[in-house]
Parts: sequence; structure tokens; C-alpha cells
Amino acid sequence: MADFNFEDFDWSFLQNNFEYIGTLLWILIIAVARHFVRRALRGNEKLDVDRKRRRLNTVDNVFNLLIVIGLVLIWSTELQNIAISIAAFMVALVIATKEFIACIVGAFYKASTRPYQVGDWVRIGHYDGEVTDSDWLSTTLFEVDFKGGSYAYTGRTTVVPNSVLLTNSIQNLNYMRRYIEHTFSISRLTDDVNLFEIKEPILAKIREYSEHFHEVAIRYNNLIEKRLDIKIAGPEPSVRVQTTIEGYNVFTVSLFCPTQEAAEIEQKVTEDFMRIWFEKKRQS
Repeated sequence: MADFNFEDFDWSFLQNNFEYIGTLLWILIIAVARHFVRRALRGNEKLDVDRKRRRLNTVDNVFNLLIVIGLVLIWSTELQNIAISIAAFMVALVIATKEFIACIVGAFYKASTRPYQVGDWVRIGHYDGEVTDSDWLSTTLFEVDFKGGSYAYTGRTTVVPNSVLLTNSIQNLNYMRRYIEHTFSISRLTDDVNLFEIKEPILAKIREYSEHFHEVAIRYNNLIEKRLDIKIAGPEPSVRVQTTIEGYNVFTVSLFCPTQEAAEIEQKVTEDFMRIWFEKKRQS
């Protein structure tokens, strides 16, 4: 019979399968040790039945804990690699879903501060319109023509992600739904007519157009001032005459009027201005 030579043994097998072999040996050792300890406890006639049960339960718990500790030590290298992989996966997941996470955080911010609700007119960053829907991910705005001065719905819909709420200011324009401080300008290049001579006739026309809602405008103006705790321009119309560097004479009109009538009144006042201006020009 040939002698066993340790130098001829393939030690690489043990190195490559150390975790598996160590796991089997550790579980076998724990199982054998637990068997003899439990056998010794059961054969101890000095202990009553209840005490034996408590000690057997304690022995089982201790040996289960030893199995877990041993397996953690044996597989520590692999567990470390798994932990690193999980951490890398979580980082990649956060990077890939950062916009989604920002939208959820924006939704919590919106729920806690309640800057607007469905039906309000708002301006979020450079988006504005009426809020038609709001959920955890986005706010849907039905665009309103604020820049054009008609304050009518344009028919366009804007979906604003809630992440925008974290990086942009939010303006609630809901008080503008009924009445608004409407301002528009009329420019003339020539100086043939003194615009200050047109100022009083135009103010008289504006008061004429505003007569049917004047009392309501005063009450609504006071309501807004109390609710916002600020002083805003009163319901009385005003006219300013200015000039520009380019040489234009600018006739600026401001009036507090119903939002739905702003464009109509602007057209009437512009028509009156042109008529009076041409009359003054012919007279000169």
C-alpha cells in the first residue's frame, strides 16, 4: 500500500471551497456538541421537568447563536463583497431615480405648506396658469394668458414636476381671478401732441367704463388688503406720461377692474386715446 504524501494533496481544492467545507464542519461540530449537551441535561436526575425544559431551550438558543456567529465569520469575505455590491446598487438606484425622489419630496413640501390647491391661479417658476390636477409626482396647469393681458385660457396644458417646487418660487395669483390691477401702455413716436392734455379726458372715460363695478371693486380691494395684510393700489384709475431713451412718449394706464373685462376696457381706452390724439394733432 502506497504511503500518503501531503505534498501530492491538492490543497487548492480546500482553498477554493473553504466556505462550503467550513460551513459543513461548523454545523456538524455544533450539532454533535448540542446532542451531547442535551443528552447530559436529560440524564440529570437532580433537575425537575420545568428546569430541564428551560435549560434545554437555553442550550438550543446558545448553539443557534454560535451557528450564526460561525457562519458570519466563515463567510465574512463574501458578505463584505455582497455589502459593497448592495451599497453600489443603492447608490446607482438613487442616482437613477433622483428626479422621482425629488418629486416625492416636493409633494411632501406641497402638502406641508399648502401654497395652492386645485382651482387656484399660480405661478411656479416661469410656469403659470390654473391648477387643474395635483398628485404625488406633478401639478397640471391650464395656461392663462397673463402676459398678453387677456387673462383668458390659452388651451395649452403644462405638467410641472413637483421637483420644481423645491428650486423655484411659488406665487398664488388666486386673488386675480375676479379683479386685477391691469396696466397697459400706449406709445407714440412723435411729440406733435402734448399727452398731458389727453390725461383728464382718458381718466373720465375710464371712470365711465368702471362705473358699473366701482363699488364692488372697492369692497374687493379692501378684502384683498385684509387677507394679504398689505397695501395695494386702490380701485381708482391712474395715468402716467413717460418718455423713453428712444424718444417714444409712453401713456401708461392702470385700473382695478374685473379680470374678464380687462381686455375689453383696454381696447376701449386705446380707441379713445387714438381718437383724442388725432383730434389734438389736427387742431395743432
